[in-house]
Amino acid sequence: MSKLVKNLKNNRKVVYDQGAVDNRSVWIVEADGTRKTPREEEYLTDLYKISKTYAPQKLYNDFVEIYERTSYNINTSVLSLIDSITGSYLHGDQKIVEQWFSVIYAELIAGENENSSLLKKRTIRLALYQVLILGMPAAKAVNSSKGKHSSELDAIMKSLGF
Repeated sequence: MSKLVKNLKNNRKVVYDQGAVDNRSVWIVEADGTRKTPREEEYLTDLYKISKTYAPQKLYNDFVEIYERTSYNINTSVLSLIDSITGSYLHGDQKIVEQWFSVIYAELIAGENENSSLLKKRTIRLALYQVLILGMPAAKAVNSSKGKHSSELDAIMKSLGF
């Protein structure tokens, strides 16, 4: 059974539902009920494009505010924070920023609840850092962690301050 994370202003919903492994898979549900699993490369690409309109690091810093308040459960104050952050973007960017920050928030929570993950939500932060701060192409950032041992990734993340 799906669990609502957030109703979006673009008439979509972000929900958790059954995936290949558990019931913490993140889905975007369209107004007509169709749904899709958001792809990391898609939201990283969209956020990178949007970031070019704003001051350096704005999108990343806004993400970090959400990241730092994320725990094991959906928190209404973080959902309100996403709404507040979204309002600081130009009208044309607000709905997509709200969607992707809501998806990322849901994925951060899922990462925190994943028992087998040593790095938990930090891998998402690394990908966002690589794309938004370093300008790495989204496809490369998505694949940069693959095949690396968790201790190697941990060292990279610690060197970046997280």
